[in-house]
Amino acid sequence: MATHKCFCDTGLPFENCCGLYLENNQKVPTALALMRSRYSAYATHNAEYLLETTYISERKYYSKTEILKWGAANKWQKLEILSFTENTVEFKAYFLNSDNKPQTHYEFSTFKFENNAWFYVDGKFE
Repeated sequence: MATHKCFCDTGLPFENCCGLYLENNQKVPTALALMRSRYSAYATHNAEYLLETTYISERKYYSKTEILKWGAANKWQKLEILSFTENTVEFKAYFLNSDNKPQTHYEFSTFKFENNAWFYVDGKFE
């Protein structure tokens, strides 16, 4: 199998980075690692992972179909981490929309550690 760089822009091979969480079911060690793996999940159209890593009280606001539609409609170009703390990550995700126009998604995300796992809670957008 050919090695390719991870989608989340660490420069590491996918299987040594987000692949550990998306394919090998390892638990992410930090909120930042979860943020990166969720970006890679969008890039690989892994809606199941995105739902599983969303905090339980927030899952009702998301649909697997809608996640898949949005993930697949865009070509994910790059992830830029602007800042992070133990439970927040500020980032920009760059992608080409369905018309091949460059777009930037800015978000300040909040995460929660519960039952030995990290979860995405919500995000503030610009």
